[in-house]
Amino acid sequence: MILTIDNLSKTYDNGVKALQDVSLEIPKGMFGLLGPNGAGKSTLMRTIATLQDADNGHILLDDLNIATNKHTIRKCLGYLPQQFGVYPKMSAEVLLNHFAVLKGITQKNERKEIVEALLYKTNLYQARKQNLGGYSGGMKQRFGIAQALLNNPKLLIVDEPTAGLDPKERNRFYNLLSEIAENTIVIFSTHIVEDIKELCNNMAIINKGEVVLRGKPLELIEDLNGKVYQKTIQRSELEAYKKLYTVINDKLFLGKPIIHIVSDISPGNGFIPVKASLEDVYFSQINN
Repeated sequence: MILTIDNLSKTYDNGVKALQDVSLEIPKGMFGLLGPNGAGKSTLMRTIATLQDADNGHILLDDLNIATNKHTIRKCLGYLPQQFGVYPKMSAEVLLNHFAVLKGITQKNERKEIVEALLYKTNLYQARKQNLGGYSGGMKQRFGIAQALLNNPKLLIVDEPTAGLDPKERNRFYNLLSEIAENTIVIFSTHIVEDIKELCNNMAIINKGEVVLRGKPLELIEDLNGKVYQKTIQRSELEAYKKLYTVINDKLFLGKPIIHIVSDISPGNGFIPVKASLEDVYFSQINN
């Protein structure tokens, strides 16, 4: 099973070019789509999820064209959007049962088994009678995954699912998605580099509507190894260094900026070589 995106473009009525000739091949497993806010990730996710049409290009799930087979695609699609609302005064069990009916699971016994299994799978069974309004952010996200899995999807899309989660909930979410990805195409859209590093064997970086890099995270890191240098500087020196070097990242440590630069040769001037990270790969693409 493979998802093929071919020369996809989308321009909104206000003139914003959200997608520009995006082409990707996404196999079964966890695929990370990494990019800053406003890069076009959500536009691409909504287009794959049949919620809007592209201006040009096409998307195929195996040989099935998504744009002309929306009803069929929706039967095998699970989607957790960035903004996922719940009815706060309904319990997880009742609302999940309601969603199951909407997805065509009409046999009561079958529906009961599926709902119960998903509540166990997402570790919500003990809290199934609790109103969703009392759920934590992580519990709501796990409920969102439960509803997305009701139809046993071949393709699962999760858009910025870990934003706002504490480390414990994030790890729980990682484990859940990894299990699902063993038999499913899972597209994980995020601006958090750590998410991709922990989960994805394949990835792409999107910026300003264009795919600027694609590949396997470990291979992309290896391609940058030997080219990243670090130096601690004064805050007042930052702009001058940006004019002299290809500064891909700057962050504070003990109140002083540490900059990372990319250079094919040793820059001297107090810079020391450091092992490349996926964060360096990411910032080398969006800050150039």
